[in-house]
Amino acid sequence: MDWFKLSLQLNKFPIKRAQKTLEEIQHIPEKDYATYQKKRKNTIIDYHIQHNDFYREFFKWEGFDNWKNVPIMKKSDLQQPLKERLSTTYNTRTAYIGKTSGSSGHPFIFAKNRFAHALSWAGFQDRYRWYHIDLNKSLQARFYGIPLDFYGNVQERLKDRISLRRRFNIFDLSEKKMEIFLERFKKSDFNYLNGYTSAIVLFARFLKDKELVLKELCPSLNICIVTSERLFEKDKQLIESALGVPVINEYGASEVGLIAFENSNNQWIVNSEDLYVEILDENDQILPYGEEGRVVITSLYNKAHPMIRYDIGDIGCLSVNSTLKKPILEKLIGRTNDIAHLPDGKIVPGLTFYYVTKTIIEDNGHIKEFVITQTKIDEFRIEYVSGKEFSQVQRGKILEAIGIYVGENLKISFERKDILKRSRSGKLKQFTSLLK
Repeated sequence: MDWFKLSLQLNKFPIKRAQKTLEEIQHIPEKDYATYQKKRKNTIIDYHIQHNDFYREFFKWEGFDNWKNVPIMKKSDLQQPLKERLSTTYNTRTAYIGKTSGSSGHPFIFAKNRFAHALSWAGFQDRYRWYHIDLNKSLQARFYGIPLDFYGNVQERLKDRISLRRRFNIFDLSEKKMEIFLERFKKSDFNYLNGYTSAIVLFARFLKDKELVLKELCPSLNICIVTSERLFEKDKQLIESALGVPVINEYGASEVGLIAFENSNNQWIVNSEDLYVEILDENDQILPYGEEGRVVITSLYNKAHPMIRYDIGDIGCLSVNSTLKKPILEKLIGRTNDIAHLPDGKIVPGLTFYYVTKTIIEDNGHIKEFVITQTKIDEFRIEYVSGKEFSQVQRGKILEAIGIYVGENLKISFERKDILKRSRSGKLKQFTSLLK
């Protein structure tokens, strides 16, 4: 029984039509792809101008003859009641309603018409088949959070059961809990593991400390897919070593679906079938392949809610080897709000701190996780989970590295925790700036 397909059909998501449409798009020759994209972009704008009061006012419509004149939509623009943003042709009963995780600091509720949502799932199914994963048959070990209220919890667990997913609740990642995780793997025929990067890294570190390889304990396991948080090369090596299977990068967002997926050649192939992805500079100008900028996405089939030139809040770069039909995401640097501003005017990516403290974690098995918060222009707090307090030597190494890679004369405080606070969705945000 194809349980996953059946569940979509029972919820009135036309998955068969979506799969057929996806195949038709994929058969469009490269030489005709610009025509396809232009037609879809014009069609979705025309639809929302005609049927969406919010978007018509947002665009300040006077007609347009150049895609560059279409305004950029930010998350903050969408933080208003959904009923004010829905197209007049849909309502909350006829559209799929979802909510972003809020990890960017700008959560909002969104809508997708059922065909657009089905097309997103068709895209996931297509990419997963690259690695012989069948969403109707393959059993998933799911390292995610879960709603804690009774109704939300039951609903999510029911969806997991139908979708062949077995959830590993990552709100508690203590060693005792991971012992329970390990026993589940020994007793189950999981085909693949899917979840938040930070949680899987922590589980991999647990396995490494015990000198175990998960594949040897769960022979059916074939692949690990990490999502939602950046995967660093050393973490990838750790996961592959501890799990004994390849690790694949997935880049997506609930409001637009699958954005990019890593192929067997370690290329992040951007979803160009139902999305149009651009890289823009700070002045909203389109950047050529090879240059870093803001990731801006247009959902080409979402008629229920406009996602047109939507600034998702990430910084990225498309490879110079990209084509319109096959864009390749060369870099995903991080979120635009994950940036540290320093007293001397210097601006550095928050990820810089990751590299600074990563060395300490690798050198000492006691240190499990950490997060860094900028509290003032010259003050930073490092919270960490460890079997022992940082020694003076370790603190000295971190302070020295910060002086070299980040800036001089910064005040750094250290705070040891039993557990780090995750977002409501279960993500661990490793750098946060509290500055306005």
